[in-house]
Amino acid sequence: MNENKFAVVIPARYQSSRFPGKPLVDLCGKPMIQHVWERCCEAVGAEKVYVATDSDQIESVVESFGGAVIRTSSDCLTGTDRLAEANRQLNCDFIINVQGDEPLISPADINTVAQAYLAGDGSVVNAMCKIIDEREFRSFTVPKVVCDQSNKLLYMSRSAIPLTKNNEFKFSYKQVCIYAFSKEHLEFFISHQSKTPLEEIEDIEILRFLESQYPVQMIEVDSGSMAVDIPEDVVRVKAALLNN
Repeated sequence: MNENKFAVVIPARYQSSRFPGKPLVDLCGKPMIQHVWERCCEAVGAEKVYVATDSDQIESVVESFGGAVIRTSSDCLTGTDRLAEANRQLNCDFIINVQGDEPLISPADINTVAQAYLAGDGSVVNAMCKIIDEREFRSFTVPKVVCDQSNKLLYMSRSAIPLTKNNEFKFSYKQVCIYAFSKEHLEFFISHQSKTPLEEIEDIEILRFLESQYPVQMIEVDSGSMAVDIPEDVVRVKAALLNN
């Protein structure tokens, strides 16, 4: 890509509050983490892809299908903290973060975010896509994105934004969980071991950067992935995998 050293890191924890063991759930004969890993490998090559975890079970499964694991501590507040710990071992110039619960993530979108970071001004980069379904717009599990006219992030919320004064949905974008962080971004994040006020309320970790006056460049991609947030999501994700 150029002389910048980078890696794709998939943070994965076993003790999810809403769905314990989520990375290892079986999707069409493979654990979810393997689907994510394979798509990351398709984007950048297996030698640049790592799973960051504190779990013996996840480590064992990842190694069984040939993936590389970086062990991190169990006290990481967020996936970004886990990424920062991982990069203290990898020492990359920048890291692409792909969430471990996105088995339908697009390899092309991973590369789009990487290229945008390299071509950018050093900002944090995050992907987004248009919301087409109003049910998704009203869902509290989907972070909605509001940008300025150069696609710098203004705010991100689980609430339905932007809305007309009559509570009407006109257009919106949702976050796609692919990020690019520099080494310095990650060191800032892990050195502030408490959530910022809006990050705490919304449970959206990218807000820690925004609240701390770090600009976030949003990059539009064609379509969002389908995340597994809760057990009820497994059926529709399996159906989508079979259709693919």
